[in-house]
Amino acid sequence: MQYEIRIDGQMSRAMTEAFPELESRILSGQTLLFGPVTDEAHLYGLLTRFQSLGLQVVEMRRTAP
Repeated sequence: MQYEIRIDGQMSRAMTEAFPELESRILSGQTLLFGPVTDEAHLYGLLTRFQSLGLQVVEMRRTAP
């Protein structure tokens, strides 16, 4: 499964490195993370990491493979 995750604000390089499995792009005041998510446990693990780092998820969506 491929996912796109939008985070409010511009994440620093150090912050994006906390998500090595995802690529990142800065788009008009938001950070877009995207890449493969292997299963539901991986998805919830990502959400837990976002929360523990104080990041606000604006949008999360599954994209075509």
